[in-house]
Amino acid sequence: MIRFDKVSKTFKRARVLDGIDLDIDLGERVALIGSNGAGKTTLIRCLLGEYTHDGRVTIDGRQPREERARVLAEIGFVPQLPPPLKMPVGQLIGFAAGLCGTDPQKILDLARRLGLDIGPIVDRQFVRLSGGMKQKLLIAIALGRDARVLVMDEPAANLDPEARKIFFELLAERAESATMLISSHRLNEVSALVNRVVELDMGRVVLDDRVADDVSLTGMLDCRISVKRPEPALAKALSAWRFADLGGGLEWQGQVAGPDRLRFLGMTSRYVALISDLKMTETDR
Repeated sequence: MIRFDKVSKTFKRARVLDGIDLDIDLGERVALIGSNGAGKTTLIRCLLGEYTHDGRVTIDGRQPREERARVLAEIGFVPQLPPPLKMPVGQLIGFAAGLCGTDPQKILDLARRLGLDIGPIVDRQFVRLSGGMKQKLLIAIALGRDARVLVMDEPAANLDPEARKIFFELLAERAESATMLISSHRLNEVSALVNRVVELDMGRVVLDDRVADDVSLTGMLDCRISVKRPEPALAKALSAWRFADLGGGLEWQGQVAGPDRLRFLGMTSRYVALISDLKMTETDR
C-alpha cells in the first residue's frame, strides 16, 4: 500500500532523510517513532506530496507528488499541530466533505461520537476552538472519508480519556480496511494501537519490528484502586478518567480502554506511595 524506495531529503546542507526503504501493507498499523529531529515529520510530508525528494514514494502505486489530488483523496490525515484556520466550523466541514466526496453528516456523526456537538460551534472560527475540540474535529474529518490510508501525528494527545476510548473504537472499525501510520516520539503512547514499530534516527530506519497483535482496540479493563489516605491531586486525576469515589477518597472504581492501559499506569505511577492496591481485570463490557 505504501512504499518508500531510497527516499532522501536534504534541507540546505542538512540531510534529514537518508535513503529510507520501507514497505507498508494494507491493514498494518505502524508506529513511526523517534526523537525530535529524527525525520518523522519530513517522512510524512514526503508521503503527503508536500516535499520534493530523492528516491520514490508511492501509495497504492501512485506518486503523491505527481498525482497529489487523487492520492490525497484516499488519505485521512490528523496533524500534530492544528492549522490556524479562520474558517467557521460548519464551512470547514462542508469544504472537507466536498473535497473527498463524502456526506457532511458522516463527519458530524463521528464528531458527536467523540463528544463534540457541532451545533453550538457551527459558526465559530476553527482557530477559536479549544485544543481538544480542534483535535476531535480533525479526527472526525480524517475518519469521515473512505480513506484506505490514515496518517496521524500524535492523534490522541489532546483527547480526554472518554474521547480516547471512542477514538480507539473508531480505529478498530477501520483496522481491516485501512493502513495506519501513527507518528509519536513516545512508544508507550501508541504501542497498544499498532502491530508494527518503525524507529527513525538521524534520517535512517534503525528498528523495524512486528509486534504481537494481541490487544483489542475495543477491549476494556475494570479497575479498582485502594489508597492509604485521601489525596486531592490523585482524586482530580482519577476523576479525569471518570473513576467513581466509593467512599472518602479511599476506594476508586472505573474502566480503562485496553490501548490506554500504559498511559493510565503511567499516571498512577506518580502516586505509587499512596496506592495500597490496584487491580485491573479484562471485561467484555
